[in-house]
Parts: sequence; structure tokens; C-alpha cells
Amino acid sequence: MSKIRQTLQLLAESGLSTRQVAAALGISKSTVSEIAMYARDAGVDWPQAATLSDDALQARLYPPPRPRSSLRIEPDYAALHQELKRPGVTLQLLWEEYRAQAGEGGDQAYRYSAFCEKYRAWAKGLKRSMRQIHPGGERLFVDYAGQTVPVVDAATGEIRRAQVFVAVLGASNYTYACATWQQTAADWVGAIIATLTFIGGMPRLLVPDQPRALIANPDAYEPVTARLMQEMAEHYGVAVLPARPGRPQDKAKVEVGVQIVERWILAALRHRRFFTLAELNQAIAALLVDLNQRPFKKLPGSRASAFAALDAPALRPLPAQPMVLAQFKSARVNIDYHVAFEGHYYSVPHQHVGAAVELRVTATGVEVLMRLQRIAVHARSGLAGGFTTVAEHMPASHRAHRQWTPAKLIDWGERVGAATGSVVRWQMEHRPHPEQGYRACLGLMRLAREYGAERLEAACARAQSIRSPSYRSVKSILQCGLDRQESALLGGGAAATASPMPAHVNVRGPGYYGHH
Repeated sequence: MSKIRQTLQLLAESGLSTRQVAAALGISKSTVSEIAMYARDAGVDWPQAATLSDDALQARLYPPPRPRSSLRIEPDYAALHQELKRPGVTLQLLWEEYRAQAGEGGDQAYRYSAFCEKYRAWAKGLKRSMRQIHPGGERLFVDYAGQTVPVVDAATGEIRRAQVFVAVLGASNYTYACATWQQTAADWVGAIIATLTFIGGMPRLLVPDQPRALIANPDAYEPVTARLMQEMAEHYGVAVLPARPGRPQDKAKVEVGVQIVERWILAALRHRRFFTLAELNQAIAALLVDLNQRPFKKLPGSRASAFAALDAPALRPLPAQPMVLAQFKSARVNIDYHVAFEGHYYSVPHQHVGAAVELRVTATGVEVLMRLQRIAVHARSGLAGGFTTVAEHMPASHRAHRQWTPAKLIDWGERVGAATGSVVRWQMEHRPHPEQGYRACLGLMRLAREYGAERLEAACARAQSIRSPSYRSVKSILQCGLDRQESALLGGGAAATASPMPAHVNVRGPGYYGHH
């Protein structure tokens, strides 16, 4: 009995697996699979095989090759490759459609096994990135090019190198590029948002590398997405699937896309001089149109036509409002229930004094978050040293007694001395809200406990004499011991507040500041 007959019998009657049949007959597992496939293609089951001789059975499963005069219809492999990128399309379905078009009975069509082998052999001739098959609208690959573009400051002549961002859609290879100054988290996310606007929709997966700007904890198995990137993913409803470190094949599409952008866009711009980032981006945008309309060499159509047929219909619509870029900063609520950002102070509900919070800062606003919950929001201010205070954030005692609370602080200062009282009064009179001077007044009280009332009074007198009655100046005077020098020269005591400064080449009196 031939191996073919034995194989078919064991597969049909013994209930053995392919591996077990191969072991029983002393042949390879692939040979068992091949015999089963050829029998299925030939329409020969075991009952029918049992009636045939060994030679007849082999002839049915392995017919001699047809003479070349009997030509089979060659499939359009490039079209097959593009069709496989449509959701749900398989080689089995495409073979059945090809066989149906090959004439009555499909006599001029290749069998399924030969059809698959020929397609795979053809696909090996494509670039690796082109061989990859991603369903339409599934993946957007992003990266930065290695090359940079010089941008000249027209005023100073200084040259700054602009970075070039590249994004490629998986199914169509539709490409987007733009220039940014750096590769910060804001640059990455801003460029990705611009890409989504350019393609007019959202893919299901975003595939970046694992730069620190995007991935807080790079890892081959469980990378942790950075805060701004995570916010972008949530706003647009897209999943982030970072490529594994050291595995460029995970993002081969954009690796090749970067090469194409460098060859067809950056090389074309090498002789041009740019003076602004916007000017450079306009030049890149103009060349992108030609790049996406350039015909493929081995596939039908172009990136633009493939995008219209494959990716565009599968993309989800963009949200009504684009994401507003933000930066995040850790902070702690001070005793005066304010947090600081770039020298400006923003109020927080007073019950959160001392709490660790996170600031979410946009171009126009500042949000204060605690455990991801917003507890305060303000318009952003560029006034260094200023305060933005919401009355509802103040303690009830502060709101109900705004008049006497500053007076109480001034009374304390005057009990220390006239100079100290004047410095405390200055804190109240030079703030939009008197409560905003609490921080400095509490600091003065601490200095009184640390250095004593007499030294504090002398330091406040010196601060007034140099027209700098701030807490920082008083503290510096005490730390440097300048209050002792002044007290010694003037005989000490409260007289220091009224006596003139001694004449000395290194001492600058009020007159100095009046002329400078």
C-alpha cells in the first residue's frame, strides 16, 4: 500500500492528528499536510481513494503539468495585494473570485495552493514595508527623520536646526510631514494632531517609537505612556502601540517613509534658504502633494489613490473640537492657598493648603488637578509676581473680615517698631487683595522669631532706606548681618529708623536711586 493511501486512510479512520500520522508512517508532517491538501483540491475523499489503484490515486492527486499551450490565466497580483488590505478580505475569497472569472469550471485557473504560492513569491519582490499588509484605517506610524533643516533668523543671522516629523498610514502608505523646532512632548503631540487633521480622520492604532517625550517608562512588554500622549489618545479615542525597542520592523512603514521624505522633499529643498518655521512648512506641504500623487512602481495607483480607496473610508471621524495642547507641572499649595507658575500665583480652595497638586497649563488657562480631579481653573496670566484669586477659595474668616485682618497684621508690625509696621503696610498696599500679602507677613513673623524683634526692626529700617521693603530684602539683610552694621553705626535701638545713613563709599542712599 502506498504512503499516499495509508495517509488518507489514517486521517479518515484512525482519528490521529497530522503529527501522529507522520510519526506512524515515518514521513514528515509537511508531507502529510501536502497529501491532505492535494486530495482536497482534487476532490478525492478516502472512500473514493480506496477504489483507485496506487497509480490512479497518485495521478489524481499529482496530475502531470499541462503543456504550455494550455495557458492558465495569471492573477493580477498587485491588485490582489491591495485588496488584501480591505477589512475581511482573505486569499481564499480572492482565489474564489479569480476562479469564477477564469471561465466555465475554472479550468484556466490555478488551484488554490498554486495561487497562494505564486502570490507569495510575487510579494517577496516588494520592499519589506510594502509587503506588510495592514487593514485600511488601522495603523498610523510616526517618527522623526534623522536629517534636520537649517532655518536662519533674519534679524541675527543665527541658524537653528528644525526637526522633521513623518507619519505614514499602514494600508495606503499615505504620507504626511512637517517641521518642528524640537522633539518635546508638545512637538510630538502637536505634529500628530496636525497629521490627523491632514488625513481627516482617526485610525485605530498609533505606532510611535519609544522616546522619553512620549513614553514615561520605555519597555518591550509594558511601556507606560507619558501624560500628554495619554491625554491625546483619550481625546481622539486612539490606542497607542509603541514599537519594541530595537525592533525597527515594528514600524517599517515609517522607516521607509522617512527615507522617501528625505529623498523627495528634504533633498529638493537643500538649496533653499528659510527664515521661519512657517515658511519651511509651506514648502514641505507643497512637495507632499507631489509625493502622494507619485505612481507606485510595483502596485497600481499612488499613495493618494490608495488612501482614497483603502484608508479614508475606514477612518473614524475627528472629534468636534481639536485637542488643546497642555503642559503639566507638579506643585504644592502654599499656606496662602495659592500655587505658583512662572512667577504668577493662582488661588486654590483653602482646604487644600499643603496638598500636592498637578498644574495643567495651556496657552490660555491654568487648571489645578488633585488626583486627576480639577479643583480650580484660571485664565493664564503673564504678570510675574501677580495674583489671580477667586473669592470663594478664601477661608470664611478672610472673606468676612477683609478689613480687620490686614489691620491686625499691621498692628503686629507696629508693635515691633515703626519700620516693621511700614514694611507690613507696604505688603498690604501693593497687592490686588490684602490677603495676598499674608505670605510675606508670615515670613516676617518667622524672621522675628528667628532673629528677634530688635534685629528685625533694624533690618526693616535698612530695607526702607534702600527702597526695597520686601520680605526677600529683609531676609537678605538679616542673613548678611547688615542690620548689625547699621545699628552699630547709628547707636542701635529705634533711632536707627529715623537717623540718616552714614556717609560711606559703599552705601547707596535714597538719592542714588532717585538719579538712576
